[in-house]
Amino acid sequence: MITSKDNEKLKLIRSLHERRGRERAGLFLSEGEDLLEAGLAAGAEPKLLLSAAGSGIDGLEVEPELLAASSTLGSGTRVIAAWERPNPAAIEGPVCVYLHGLSDPANVGAVIRSAHALVEGTVILGPDCADPYSPKAVRASMGSIFGQPIAEAGFDATPAPRAALLAHGGEPLSELQPPLTVCLGAERAGLQGELADACEEKLTIPLRPGVESLNVAATAAIVLQRISSPAPGAPPAAATQGEIDG
Repeated sequence: MITSKDNEKLKLIRSLHERRGRERAGLFLSEGEDLLEAGLAAGAEPKLLLSAAGSGIDGLEVEPELLAASSTLGSGTRVIAAWERPNPAAIEGPVCVYLHGLSDPANVGAVIRSAHALVEGTVILGPDCADPYSPKAVRASMGSIFGQPIAEAGFDATPAPRAALLAHGGEPLSELQPPLTVCLGAERAGLQGELADACEEKLTIPLRPGVESLNVAATAAIVLQRISSPAPGAPPAAATQGEIDG
C-alpha cells in the first residue's frame, strides 16, 4: 500500500495534471470508476492503476486521503488510472470535425463525445485548442476519448467540402450530407475570417431573439445530429420505420 505523498507513482500522477507532464510521459489520466470501465471496454489497458484502500477496486492500494490529494476532483475519487496517450490519428471521414481555437478543455471533450456518438470520422484539433487528454477534457468526453479518433492538423489539411458554423450571417442549418468537414471556432463568433471564407458552406443555427450565441459544444451536437449518416450498427431507416408501423 502507498502511504507517502512522496511515492514516485503519486508524483507521476500529479505530473499528469499538466500538459507538459502528459507530453513528457506519453500518458494521461482518468479519474473514477466509469472512465476506468470505459477504457477497459474499449480495449485499453491502464499503465498504472491506483485505488483507494478498502474500496474493493483492483489496483495498487493507496491511503484514501493521499489518493484524493492526487486527484483533480474537488471531492476526490476511489480510482485513478494512467493510460498511454495515443499518437494522432490519420484524418478519415466520412465526417470530420475541425476545431479551431477552442481553449476550454470541457468544450473539446464534449465535442469529442458528440462526434463519437453521432458520426463516423475524425475530430481534428487545430491551432490553440485545449489538450483533449487533460483531466477536464477526459471527464467531459465521458469515455469517448478512448474510442474517437483524434488528429492534430491545420485547416489546410481538412477534407473538402467544409461547412463553417457562424454565430450570425450564414445560411440556416438544414439537413447535411456526408462527406463533410464541420468547422467550429471558439464561442460567440464561431469560425471567422479567411478560414470561414475558405469553406464551401457557411451555416448558422437560427436562435430566438435576444440570444447572442450557443455554446460551441451545443452547436457541434446540433450540427452533427443533422448529418444524414447513420451511427455504426444502426438499422436501416426503412427497417426502423417498419418496426414503428408494426
